[in-house]
Amino acid sequence: MRTDWLNLNGQWDYMGGASHVIPIKAPLKPPAFPATPEHIKVPYPPEAYLSGIQRKQETNMWYRRSFTIPDSWEGKRVLLHFGAVAYQSAIYVNGHLARTHKGSWEAFEADITDLLHPGRNELVVGARDSYSGRYSCGKSCLVHGDYTFTSGIWQTVWLEPVSRSYIQSLVITPDLNRSIVKVKAEVQGAAKQIRISVMAEGKAVSQVSGSNTTPLEIPISDPRPWSPSDPFLYDLKVELVDQKGIVTDEVKSYFGMRSISLGMVNGKLRPLLNGKFVFQMGLLDQGYWPDGIYTAPTDEAIKSDLETARKFGFNLLRKHAKVEPQRWYYWADKLGLLVWQDMPSMWYPDDQPVRTRKQFESEWQTIMQQHHNSPAIVTWVPFNENWGAYDVRRIAAWTKALDPSRLVDGNSGYNNAPTYRPAPGDPGNGDFADMHIYVGPGDPPQPSATRAAALGEYGGVGLLVPGHMWPGKQKAYEMQPSVEDLTKRFEQVQSNLLPLIENKGLSAAVYTQLTDVEAEVNGIMTYDRKFEKMDRQRVRAANEAVLGAATKVNTRQ
Repeated sequence: MRTDWLNLNGQWDYMGGASHVIPIKAPLKPPAFPATPEHIKVPYPPEAYLSGIQRKQETNMWYRRSFTIPDSWEGKRVLLHFGAVAYQSAIYVNGHLARTHKGSWEAFEADITDLLHPGRNELVVGARDSYSGRYSCGKSCLVHGDYTFTSGIWQTVWLEPVSRSYIQSLVITPDLNRSIVKVKAEVQGAAKQIRISVMAEGKAVSQVSGSNTTPLEIPISDPRPWSPSDPFLYDLKVELVDQKGIVTDEVKSYFGMRSISLGMVNGKLRPLLNGKFVFQMGLLDQGYWPDGIYTAPTDEAIKSDLETARKFGFNLLRKHAKVEPQRWYYWADKLGLLVWQDMPSMWYPDDQPVRTRKQFESEWQTIMQQHHNSPAIVTWVPFNENWGAYDVRRIAAWTKALDPSRLVDGNSGYNNAPTYRPAPGDPGNGDFADMHIYVGPGDPPQPSATRAAALGEYGGVGLLVPGHMWPGKQKAYEMQPSVEDLTKRFEQVQSNLLPLIENKGLSAAVYTQLTDVEAEVNGIMTYDRKFEKMDRQRVRAANEAVLGAATKVNTRQ
């Protein structure tokens, strides 16, 4: 976080459709816009009501707006940031190409200083999304897309002034066992000394100085562990210091002191949070909104979703087939929700496999890097079922090698296999054996000597709520006629988890799902978030019984 920045969200000129072809391979210059173009509200995708466009599958999208650099930024480098653009993009400033990018989920930036001039500047963004399924698109692709697609700019766009040498990013890794936090500052420009300060509730905890070329270890005396029951966050300040001791750049961040690992508890392998078995009782969260599709209408709406999950007694969200803006993970960190983070699927990894798989893996690595600092994320999930899964054993091992500080669920629901291509099946490695069982809980896997047991999806019981449903035919794995009946069914399903936890080693379960999503009516809330479909207090009590079963397991040792 820096104190100075300029938000470029709002009304942009827009033109889109099959005829507005974007020459991504050779994007020499942007096209001319008509004298009276359409307008779109960024960062809402053109498919969304909130964008003001609300058209599906534009394929090619062109955006334009002007901006003026504040006088106070004189002498600074200017960075142009994009939270996310789906899928291929080309960025132009004052008619000159600034950069291109591939990938729907990663943030990217461009140093546009040398393309600027005094007064009014023009920014044009071209975006192309073919929805082909030959790249990471989750449920937003042509053949297998279950819901309304999202394309183009769908996260915040902003400008940021920086010094000639500046801190580009931070890599923050807590080591609770050693009572330290490791911080690596990635610096653009000449290498300099950095000074790192840690604060807790406004009070100084620790400070170290050193070179930015290696991670620095900052001691945290008597660390307060981050957990769902106590999501305590330390504040962090990182300064670039020149040879005269003058601070030339400063950024702020935060971190949580927590550990996640596997360990034996009463002879069964379990996931350990801060050295203790905590059952991971989760909700599937697909992150869709009726008015914004992938883009939440407000930051308050993001926070409200996560608060609702906590109020119902869940301690985990599985972020399914989507990667969220950083603000989502901030609220998960702040409110104390564990997160399993999926890599959104590509559907056809066998078409041009060298190119498509290389791109998929490159995007996955970038996603893990960009969200490494979130204490809430405890598990990476590279594949879901047979949705484009390939080389699963290799990818699971590679994911673990990239981030040994977290657990890896190599293929959530390896037992479910859509028949459009051969299924890879159980990879046999990673940190979880994970099956999907609807309605369940059924007979999920049991832990082995190397993997804990998880029920990555179950539940999916639906309820129709007239006046709060998406147009068309509604569906769920099972339907109930009333709030009372749905609540009773949830209580029954949760009670069936108890012997699995206590006797068979089940350690995590993810109920489908947080909200209805378009035609799917199996959420604990309606799609518009205006109606809770089960009795909150009874659901919370059922979840507390599940978490209590883990407490019993811990006390048997």
